[in-house]
Amino acid sequence: MSAEQVIIIVVGPSGAGKSSFVDRIISENDQILDAITNTTRAMRAGESQGQPYDFVSIETFKQRVEQGKFVEWAEVHGNLYGTPKSEIERITGLGKATIMDIDIQGAHSFKEVYPGVHSIFIMPPSIDALRQRVRERDGTTLSPEQLEVRMKNAEIEIAAADRFDNQIINDDFESSYKVFKNLVEGYLKRL
Repeated sequence: MSAEQVIIIVVGPSGAGKSSFVDRIISENDQILDAITNTTRAMRAGESQGQPYDFVSIETFKQRVEQGKFVEWAEVHGNLYGTPKSEIERITGLGKATIMDIDIQGAHSFKEVYPGVHSIFIMPPSIDALRQRVRERDGTTLSPEQLEVRMKNAEIEIAAADRFDNQIINDDFESSYKVFKNLVEGYLKRL
């Protein structure tokens, strides 16, 4: 990573608030862009092609893996996610910081490629609170079994939180976001 290349990864279990934090900081600061990742998962309500993902077929995704186009990629909850190298290069070329929310598997791969990456782990206040958030967000599309798999994965992810530069407990969005924003703005001073 060069001195003018700032990459921030936001990690945490599904439903912890990663996307909400990233979306808000991007809307408030024009020095930051979100890297558009590829995914094979279905679009959710309010999403569109390129916002927030490049939605691709499993076949297309696997071709891109074979071509070495990803910084990292992983299977999460039965879907494939990957960060294109070209996205990091595009954002850096614009003189901006890259920010992205990724899963814990992807974060470890990312740190291998970009050792100077800044990492922030977003934690829920409790597993019960996380379960409620995920139910509210994905309730109609998630079976009880799928929900429990996510909660077990969340417990494993939370146990690894200390491997990241910073941890924020998202118990109150506004106060937690303020801590997040201060961290990100500190990283931006390196641009």
